Formats: sequence, structure tokens, C-alpha cells
Amino acid sequence: MAQNIHEEVQQILNEAAEDGIPGIVAEIHDAGGAWFGTAGVADLATGQRRQPGEYVHIGSSGKAFTAATVLALAAEGRLSLEDPVSTWLPGVLEPGGYDGDKITIRHLLNHTSGLFLTGLAPELQQSLATQPARVWSTAELVRLAVSQPPVGEPGERFVYSNGGYYLAGAIIERVTGDTYAAEVERTVIRPLGLTRTYVRPAAATTYLDPHPTTYVAGALKDGVDPATLTAENWASMIDHDKPPIDVTALNTSWGWAAGGIVSTTEDLTRFLKAIATGTLLPPAQHREMWTMVGGEDVVWLPHARYGLGVIEFDSAGTGGLTLRGVSGTLPGSFTLALCTGDGLRSVAIHANLEPRTLDVPVKIIKAMYGVALA
Repeated sequence: MAQNIHEEVQQILNEAAEDGIPGIVAEIHDAGGAWFGTAGVADLATGQRRQPGEYVHIGSSGKAFTAATVLALAAEGRLSLEDPVSTWLPGVLEPGGYDGDKITIRHLLNHTSGLFLTGLAPELQQSLATQPARVWSTAELVRLAVSQPPVGEPGERFVYSNGGYYLAGAIIERVTGDTYAAEVERTVIRPLGLTRTYVRPAAATTYLDPHPTTYVAGALKDGVDPATLTAENWASMIDHDKPPIDVTALNTSWGWAAGGIVSTTEDLTRFLKAIATGTLLPPAQHREMWTMVGGEDVVWLPHARYGLGVIEFDSAGTGGLTLRGVSGTLPGSFTLALCTGDGLRSVAIHANLEPRTLDVPVKIIKAMYGVALA
């Protein structure tokens, strides 16, 4: 049974590589043990194959590390999820028209704060297009988080916002007097023995070896002003016929607490199993992490809902199966890790080019868990 699943997943990987993804890997842990599959290449110029143990940027999967760190601090009695942002960052939200007395840490972590979709902030898009090596400071990211008006009242609706996690990172630093990276190391990385996981330094232009070269398929259409991008129009502004662009050296300091973690599929699997089964956090904080919000507004994959940095699939869409995970994309990288509620069946996927559609993960989920999400 397990062997058949592995063979089916391998075929899906092969088809993904044939369809234009330079290199894609999947690591599975199930009744058949550990299995690693790969298709395509790590580097288009050299033809080097992808391999186990590669360091990869996991994008917004890093939000789960931030949420786990906040929850660890809550377990230590150093903060509460119900603390208003103004308790720790007085006066920071008000310049953007936000009320720091009404927005809580919980709102930041489950994307119900009313903060706008920070990833499409004109300043950020312009910077990525014209200053890809720019190093963003914490203060700049916090200002970016409130650089556009609110999109709703706190707790009103789910709107995905990196800005909420910038603010959560700043709160971690204010509460502890230490750096975000140091606290993630103390509360998550060391306790779980994640020896191949780290917070990418702000000025980094490469990754520890081995790592794949990362690519963007296409670029903005000629004449498109990055400042005009919106959540509704950005997909139509990309010219996918342009050749893949090597973005390995892209500065990712703009990800920070919203997506600044580098890991491996093995370490990411270990982390996911720990947060999914409750072996990292105390029971109260574990329950908080997996308290879900959202419905159809939570996109990525059908039937997904959002907790504190994590996703869970609505049991109506999985035939009653509890399926938990983390996911993340950034230029040149796509990551998805999923496991059953008991942690016994898991899969971690990484592609060194963000796919145009979610067909590949949907197919792998069906092969692994017998769940048709579409």
C-alpha cells in the first residue's frame, strides 16, 4: 500500500517537472517508513539533481514558528493572546488609522486584525522590482504594516496580512528584550532539535549548502507599474512566457517574522508533527494554535481554514480526516507540509519555482490521504 502511494507521488513529481517546474521534492513518512522523491533539477545551468537535506526557504510556513514562539511566551506568563497591541507597541498602529487598543495579539496571528494585504503594499512591490537587495529593518516593516488603511474591524473577517506577523515579531522582541531569531531558536528550534533550521539573516544573499537555485517563472508584463498591483489584478500582470529568472540572491528580509525561516523537508516535518500532535506546546496553547477561523476567504487549497500560523482542512472536505499543515510561497519557492492529526502520515513538498496552480499539491493530497479537495 505505502509503496503504491510512493510510486503515485513520484509520478506526480515527474509530471510537475515535465510541466515546467525546475525541481520538486517530496518527503513522506508513513507506515512504509521514510521516503524521499525528487524530479527535475536543483539548478538549470548545471543540471545538478535535487537531494535530501537541502536548505530551502519555507516562506509563510515560517508564520507557524512565530506563532509557536508567541504561544511559548504565553505559556511562560509573559504575555496573553488577548493583550491589545498597544500594551506592547503603544502608538504604532494609530498613524495608519488603526486602533491599537482594539487589535489583540490573537487578531495578528489569525489574520483578523483588519490589517491590509501587506504583500501587495506599493512600497514593497516597488522595492522588489527596483531594489531586490534592499535590507528591511524591523522599524520599516512595522511602518509598512500600517501604510494602508484598515480593511475591516478587528475580529470581523479573515484578511491575510504579513503585517500582523511583523507586529507579532516586534512584540516578541519587546516582551523578551531579545531578537526575534534568538527567541525562535530558544522556544522552537532547540527544543525540537531542528539542527538544519534557522532564521535567515536580514542581509543574506545565499543559503547554507546544499540548496537549490530558486527561480521565478516570468516577470511583470512590460510597462506594468508595480505600484498598481492589487490582490485582484496581480495574477493578470505576470508574463509567464518570459524565461525563468534566478532569484536565489533576492533579499528576503521583508519576510522576517511573516516568513523568514530556512529549513529542510525533514526538519519541517519534525516541526509540523510536534505542533500538530501537541508535543511542543502545553495543552492550552496547543488548543489555541488550532482554533480555526475563516472559510472560503482562506484560499490556497479548497476547504482549508486558518489557526495561529497553521492550516487545517475542514472535515467536510476530507471525509472526517483531520489534516493539519503549514504552507508558504515567496519568489522562487513553494512549500507545503501536511500530516494527519496523530502525526503518523506526513508529506513535505518543496518546489524551486512557485507553481502557477495548486494542481500538484492537490494531486499529492489525494494520493496520500484519499481526499479529493477540488
